[in-house]
Amino acid sequence: MLAATPLMAQELLEATGEAQRAQAELQQRIDAADDASREMLAELRRLEAATRRLEARSDTLAPRLERQAQQLDAREAALDTLSETRETLPEVEQALTRRLGTWVEGDLPFLTEERLARAEGLEKGMTDPDTTTAERLDHLLAAWRSELDYGRELDAWRGTLGQGEQRREVDFLRLGRVGLYYLTADGREGAVWRSDAKRWQALDEAARVELRHGLRMARDQRAPELLTLPVSHPITPANEGDAS
Repeated sequence: MLAATPLMAQELLEATGEAQRAQAELQQRIDAADDASREMLAELRRLEAATRRLEARSDTLAPRLERQAQQLDAREAALDTLSETRETLPEVEQALTRRLGTWVEGDLPFLTEERLARAEGLEKGMTDPDTTTAERLDHLLAAWRSELDYGRELDAWRGTLGQGEQRREVDFLRLGRVGLYYLTADGREGAVWRSDAKRWQALDEAARVELRHGLRMARDQRAPELLTLPVSHPITPANEGDAS
Protein backbone atom coordinates (compact mmCIF):
# COMPACT_ATOMS: atom_id res chain seq x y z
CA MET A 1 0.00 0.00 0.00
CA LEU A 2 1.05 3.54 -0.68
CA ALA A 3 1.26 5.84 2.24
CA ALA A 4 -0.69 9.09 1.95
CA THR A 5 1.47 12.11 1.97
CA PRO A 6 0.45 15.43 3.53
CA LEU A 7 0.13 16.92 0.05
CA MET A 8 -2.27 14.22 -1.07
CA ALA A 9 -4.30 14.63 2.06
CA GLN A 10 -4.55 18.34 1.48
CA GLU A 11 -5.67 17.83 -2.10
CA LEU A 12 -8.23 15.30 -0.95
CA LEU A 13 -9.67 17.70 1.58
CA GLU A 14 -9.87 20.48 -1.00
CA ALA A 15 -11.60 18.20 -3.50
CA THR A 16 -14.06 17.11 -0.83
CA GLY A 17 -14.78 20.73 0.05
CA GLU A 18 -15.33 21.64 -3.58
CA ALA A 19 -17.73 18.74 -3.99
CA GLN A 20 -19.65 19.77 -0.87
CA ARG A 21 -19.88 23.40 -2.05
CA ALA A 22 -21.02 22.28 -5.49
CA GLN A 23 -23.62 20.05 -3.89
CA ALA A 24 -24.78 22.89 -1.62
CA GLU A 25 -25.10 25.26 -4.60
CA LEU A 26 -27.01 22.61 -6.50
CA GLN A 27 -29.33 22.13 -3.54
CA GLN A 28 -29.87 25.88 -3.33
CA ARG A 29 -30.75 25.94 -7.01
CA ILE A 30 -33.17 23.06 -6.51
CA ASP A 31 -34.75 24.80 -3.51
CA ALA A 32 -35.01 28.07 -5.43
CA ALA A 33 -36.56 26.22 -8.36
CA ASP A 34 -39.05 24.57 -5.99
CA ASP A 35 -39.96 27.96 -4.47
CA ALA A 36 -40.46 29.46 -7.94
CA SER A 37 -42.55 26.46 -8.97
CA ARG A 38 -44.70 26.78 -5.90
CA GLU A 39 -45.19 30.51 -6.52
CA MET A 40 -46.06 29.86 -10.15
CA LEU A 41 -48.50 27.14 -9.12
CA ALA A 42 -50.13 29.43 -6.55
CA GLU A 43 -50.38 32.21 -9.13
CA LEU A 44 -51.90 29.78 -11.61
CA ARG A 45 -54.51 28.75 -9.06
CA ARG A 46 -55.32 32.40 -8.32
CA LEU A 47 -55.75 33.09 -12.01
CA GLU A 48 -58.00 30.05 -12.42
CA ALA A 49 -60.17 31.18 -9.48
CA ALA A 50 -60.37 34.71 -10.89
CA THR A 51 -61.33 33.29 -14.28
CA ARG A 52 -64.13 31.25 -12.72
CA ARG A 53 -65.43 34.33 -10.87
CA LEU A 54 -65.36 36.35 -14.09
CA GLU A 55 -67.22 33.62 -15.95
CA ALA A 56 -69.87 33.44 -13.21
CA ARG A 57 -70.18 37.21 -13.22
CA SER A 58 -70.52 37.19 -16.98
CA ASP A 59 -73.28 34.58 -16.79
CA THR A 60 -75.11 36.76 -14.24
CA LEU A 61 -74.71 39.97 -16.21
CA ALA A 62 -75.69 38.52 -19.58
CA PRO A 63 -79.48 38.40 -18.93
CA ARG A 64 -79.39 41.87 -17.36
CA LEU A 65 -77.51 43.30 -20.31
CA GLU A 66 -80.00 41.67 -22.64
CA ARG A 67 -82.92 43.22 -20.74
CA GLN A 68 -81.23 46.61 -20.81
CA ALA A 69 -80.71 46.26 -24.55
CA GLN A 70 -84.42 45.46 -24.97
CA GLN A 71 -85.35 48.49 -22.85
CA LEU A 72 -83.12 50.70 -24.97
CA ASP A 73 -84.76 49.34 -28.11
CA ALA A 74 -88.21 50.05 -26.63
CA ARG A 75 -87.19 53.59 -25.68
CA GLU A 76 -85.80 54.23 -29.14
CA ALA A 77 -89.06 53.00 -30.65
CA ALA A 78 -91.01 55.25 -28.25
CA LEU A 79 -88.89 58.22 -29.23
CA ASP A 80 -89.52 57.45 -32.88
CA THR A 81 -93.28 57.68 -32.28
CA LEU A 82 -93.11 60.54 -29.76
CA SER A 83 -94.07 63.22 -32.24
CA GLU A 84 -97.06 61.19 -33.41
CA THR A 85 -98.10 60.59 -29.79
CA ARG A 86 -97.93 64.28 -28.99
CA GLU A 87 -100.17 65.04 -31.94
CA THR A 88 -102.84 62.51 -30.96
CA LEU A 89 -102.67 63.06 -27.17
CA PRO A 90 -105.10 66.04 -27.07
CA GLU A 91 -107.69 63.99 -28.94
CA VAL A 92 -107.28 61.11 -26.49
CA GLU A 93 -107.63 63.48 -23.53
CA GLN A 94 -110.81 65.02 -24.96
CA ALA A 95 -112.30 61.59 -25.68
CA LEU A 96 -111.58 60.35 -22.13
CA THR A 97 -112.99 63.53 -20.61
CA ARG A 98 -116.22 63.31 -22.64
CA ARG A 99 -116.52 59.64 -21.81
CA LEU A 100 -116.14 60.42 -18.11
CA GLY A 101 -119.03 62.89 -18.21
CA THR A 102 -121.20 60.41 -20.13
CA TRP A 103 -120.27 57.69 -17.65
CA VAL A 104 -121.40 59.79 -14.67
CA GLU A 105 -124.68 60.81 -16.32
CA GLY A 106 -125.56 57.18 -17.07
CA ASP A 107 -124.35 55.76 -13.76
CA LEU A 108 -126.18 55.34 -10.46
CA PRO A 109 -127.31 58.77 -9.18
CA PHE A 110 -124.89 59.23 -6.27
CA LEU A 111 -122.61 62.24 -5.72
CA THR A 112 -123.72 63.31 -9.18
CA GLU A 113 -122.99 67.02 -8.80
CA GLU A 114 -119.53 66.37 -7.39
CA ARG A 115 -118.62 63.90 -10.10
CA LEU A 116 -119.94 66.07 -12.94
CA ALA A 117 -118.04 69.04 -11.53
CA ARG A 118 -114.87 66.95 -11.64
CA ALA A 119 -115.47 66.16 -15.32
CA GLU A 120 -116.21 69.82 -16.09
CA GLY A 121 -113.00 70.83 -14.31
CA LEU A 122 -111.07 68.53 -16.63
CA GLU A 123 -112.61 70.22 -19.67
CA LYS A 124 -111.64 73.66 -18.37
CA GLY A 125 -108.11 72.48 -17.62
CA MET A 126 -107.64 71.38 -21.22
CA THR A 127 -108.09 74.96 -22.41
CA ASP A 128 -105.95 76.50 -19.67
CA PRO A 129 -102.59 77.58 -21.19
CA ASP A 130 -100.96 77.50 -17.75
CA THR A 131 -101.70 73.77 -17.33
CA THR A 132 -98.98 71.47 -18.63
CA THR A 133 -99.62 68.22 -20.46
CA ALA A 134 -98.32 66.24 -17.49
CA GLU A 135 -100.69 68.05 -15.12
CA ARG A 136 -103.67 67.44 -17.41
CA LEU A 137 -102.85 63.73 -17.59
CA ASP A 138 -102.44 63.51 -13.80
CA HIS A 139 -105.84 65.13 -13.25
CA LEU A 140 -107.48 62.94 -15.88
CA LEU A 141 -106.06 59.70 -14.47
CA ALA A 142 -106.93 60.75 -10.91
CA ALA A 143 -110.54 61.37 -11.96
CA TRP A 144 -110.82 57.96 -13.59
CA ARG A 145 -109.21 56.28 -10.58
CA SER A 146 -111.82 57.90 -8.33
CA GLU A 147 -114.60 56.58 -10.56
CA LEU A 148 -113.12 53.07 -10.56
CA ASP A 149 -112.77 53.16 -6.77
CA TYR A 150 -116.52 53.78 -6.42
CA GLY A 151 -117.09 50.32 -7.86
CA ARG A 152 -115.26 48.70 -4.94
CA GLU A 153 -116.88 50.61 -2.09
CA LEU A 154 -119.65 49.84 0.39
CA ASP A 155 -120.94 53.26 1.35
CA ALA A 156 -123.76 54.61 3.52
CA TRP A 157 -124.80 58.20 4.17
CA ARG A 158 -127.79 60.31 5.18
CA GLY A 159 -129.12 62.60 2.50
CA THR A 160 -132.13 64.31 1.00
CA LEU A 161 -134.56 62.51 -1.27
CA GLY A 162 -137.09 64.30 -3.48
CA GLN A 163 -137.72 67.94 -4.24
CA GLY A 164 -139.87 70.77 -2.93
CA GLU A 165 -142.37 69.80 -0.26
CA GLN A 166 -141.65 66.11 -0.85
CA ARG A 167 -138.05 66.44 0.34
CA ARG A 168 -137.16 64.16 3.23
CA GLU A 169 -134.12 62.80 4.98
CA VAL A 170 -133.33 59.13 4.27
CA ASP A 171 -130.41 56.74 4.64
CA PHE A 172 -128.72 55.76 1.39
CA LEU A 173 -126.73 52.57 0.80
CA ARG A 174 -124.51 51.93 -2.19
CA LEU A 175 -123.02 48.54 -3.02
CA GLY A 176 -120.28 49.54 -5.45
CA ARG A 177 -122.04 50.02 -8.77
CA VAL A 178 -124.31 47.04 -8.27
CA GLY A 179 -127.01 48.59 -6.16
CA LEU A 180 -128.22 51.93 -4.80
CA TYR A 181 -130.91 51.97 -2.10
CA TYR A 182 -132.62 54.21 0.43
CA LEU A 183 -134.48 53.56 3.66
CA THR A 184 -136.61 55.99 5.66
CA ALA A 185 -135.77 56.67 9.31
CA ASP A 186 -138.73 54.60 10.55
CA GLY A 187 -137.79 51.72 8.24
CA ARG A 188 -141.27 51.55 6.75
CA GLU A 189 -140.28 52.63 3.28
CA GLY A 190 -137.31 51.68 1.16
CA ALA A 191 -136.45 51.38 -2.51
CA VAL A 192 -133.82 50.33 -5.01
CA TRP A 193 -132.77 52.49 -7.95
CA ARG A 194 -133.61 50.84 -11.27
CA SER A 195 -131.18 51.99 -13.95
CA ASP A 196 -133.28 50.71 -16.84
CA ALA A 197 -136.37 52.72 -15.73
CA LYS A 198 -134.46 55.65 -14.18
CA ARG A 199 -136.64 55.56 -11.07
CA TRP A 200 -136.90 54.14 -7.58
CA GLN A 201 -138.64 50.79 -7.08
CA ALA A 202 -140.19 50.05 -3.68
CA LEU A 203 -138.83 47.19 -1.57
CA ASP A 204 -140.90 44.71 0.39
CA GLU A 205 -140.50 44.18 4.12
CA ALA A 206 -137.92 41.35 3.80
CA ALA A 207 -135.75 43.46 1.50
CA ARG A 208 -136.01 46.43 3.89
CA VAL A 209 -134.71 44.23 6.70
CA GLU A 210 -131.75 43.24 4.49
CA LEU A 211 -131.23 46.91 3.63
CA ARG A 212 -131.11 47.81 7.32
CA HIS A 213 -128.46 45.12 7.83
CA GLY A 214 -126.46 46.54 4.92
CA LEU A 215 -126.57 50.04 6.38
CA ARG A 216 -125.24 48.76 9.69
CA MET A 217 -122.48 46.83 7.90
CA ALA A 218 -121.41 49.92 5.96
CA ARG A 219 -121.19 51.83 9.24
CA ASP A 220 -119.17 49.06 10.93
CA GLN A 221 -122.03 48.32 13.29
CA ARG A 222 -122.50 44.76 12.08
CA ALA A 223 -120.21 41.98 10.90
CA PRO A 224 -120.07 41.52 7.10
CA GLU A 225 -122.51 38.99 5.72
CA LEU A 226 -124.23 38.07 2.49
CA LEU A 227 -127.11 40.40 1.58
CA THR A 228 -130.13 39.34 -0.43
CA LEU A 229 -131.21 42.48 -2.27
CA PRO A 230 -132.39 43.29 -5.80
CA VAL A 231 -129.75 45.02 -7.92
CA SER A 232 -130.02 48.31 -9.73
CA HIS A 233 -129.03 47.00 -13.15
CA PRO A 234 -131.25 44.53 -14.98
CA ILE A 235 -129.83 41.05 -15.23
CA THR A 236 -129.98 39.49 -18.68
CA PRO A 237 -130.10 35.66 -18.80
CA ALA A 238 -126.89 34.15 -20.16
CA ASN A 239 -128.66 32.45 -23.08
CA GLU A 240 -130.63 35.56 -24.02
CA GLY A 241 -129.21 37.31 -27.03
CA ASP A 242 -127.22 34.25 -28.08
CA ALA A 243 -129.86 33.04 -30.49
CA SER A 244 -129.34 34.17 -34.03
